[in-house]
Amino acid sequence: MTGTDAATAAIRLEPFGEADFDRLIGWIPDADFLLQWGGPGFTYPLDCAQLTGHLEAARTDPPALVPCRAVETASGEVVGHIELGNVLRDHRCAVLCRVLIGSPRARGRGLGAAMVRQVLHVAFEELSLHRVSLNVFTHNRSAIACYKSVGFRVEGTVREACRVGERYWSGHVMGILENEWRAQE
Repeated sequence: MTGTDAATAAIRLEPFGEADFDRLIGWIPDADFLLQWGGPGFTYPLDCAQLTGHLEAARTDPPALVPCRAVETASGEVVGHIELGNVLRDHRCAVLCRVLIGSPRARGRGLGAAMVRQVLHVAFEELSLHRVSLNVFTHNRSAIACYKSVGFRVEGTVREACRVGERYWSGHVMGILENEWRAQE
């Protein structure tokens, strides 16, 4: 097993639900972090009511949202969160979103990339999607490096996309296509 395979095997994805709310809320220390993780759709402090409303998209038929908790297989500890959102089966596309290694002891060990690989497996193998895109703020260099390491490409930059206090954050749009994913496998 290669190092990449071992890291991917170190994580399993499970459905995210109400029992996970408090843990996720505890991983969000401030408003800037919430914006970086969840985008402008949430307000700080994150609470159970916001998460309950957010999960409505996971209850549609078929689900437009696939929220997952990431479990480290060796310890059984929930170490992260990841979602496929805006799942449009007719168009065979989705958006990778709300990616977080929340457990501080789990950061910097390749588990983020493993989580992304696992959710891309769901997207391309289980849901038969053609394209997965994502949005990431340009200052989030570790996330950008993670996404590039699993095959995402920067497709464009949205300048000053989000106002944060008196400053603006720019963002990249990144994407990966099914054939690019398969070429790596």
